[in-house]
Amino acid sequence: MIDVLVVDDDFRVAEINAKYVGKVPGFRVAARAHNAAQALAAVAREPVDLLLLDHYLPDRTGLELVQEMRRNGHGADVIMITAAGDVETVQAAMRLGALHYLVKPFTFAALRARLDSYAALRRTVERVGGRGVAGQEQVDRIFGALRTTPTPASPGLPSGHSEPTTDLICAVLHQADHPLSAHEVAAETGLSRSTAQRYLRHLEQAGRLRLSLKYGDTGRPEHRYAWVTP
Repeated sequence: MIDVLVVDDDFRVAEINAKYVGKVPGFRVAARAHNAAQALAAVAREPVDLLLLDHYLPDRTGLELVQEMRRNGHGADVIMITAAGDVETVQAAMRLGALHYLVKPFTFAALRARLDSYAALRRTVERVGGRGVAGQEQVDRIFGALRTTPTPASPGLPSGHSEPTTDLICAVLHQADHPLSAHEVAAETGLSRSTAQRYLRHLEQAGRLRLSLKYGDTGRPEHRYAWVTP
C-alpha cells in the first residue's frame, strides 16, 4: 500500500483530493496538512511514500517545503497539484525532483493517471533490483514508467459532447461558492447558453451536478446547478 500525504491550504480541496486518492487501488491517505508546518510535522511523525503538494501554502511555498524536507532527510516522492502554471515554478519543481505536475482544475481521471504511473514506477524499481546497479535497459524502464498517456474521452459522453468542454464546465462549478444558472456558466466559460444548458443537463443526469430551482416573481423557475462533492 502506498501512503500519501495530501497538502493543500484549502480544506475543501484537500478533502476532494483525499477522496480521489481513496478511489485508486493501492493508495491510501496517511494524513492531510493545510500548511508547510503541518506537513513537516506529519512526515516527521510518520514517513509517507508520496506527497500530493500544493504550491501556494500560507507559511511557505510548496517548493520551499520540499527543500526543507530534503534537508531534514525526508525522501518522500512529490506530485505537484497546484494552480501555479508559470514556467518558472514548473521548472523549479522539475529541478527539485517532482515526478508529475498537475495544474488545477483537473479531473479524477487526470490524477488517477499520475498515481497509476507512480505505482508503475515503484513496481519497475522493485523488479530491476531496488538499490542494485541498473543497466541502460533498466534505467529506460524506470523512466518510461513515469510516462502517462492522454486520458481518452469518457465513453459516457453523448454524441456532440467533448471532454475539454465538460472539464471546463466542471471546473467553473467546482470553484463556485453557490449554484449557477446556465446563463452564468455560459458567461464564465464563453459558451453559448444553449451549449452550457446541454452540458449541464447531461452532468446533472450523470449525478455529477445537483439541480435546484430558484423561483422569481413571474415566469418559470430558474434551473441552478451545483457541484456534487465526490
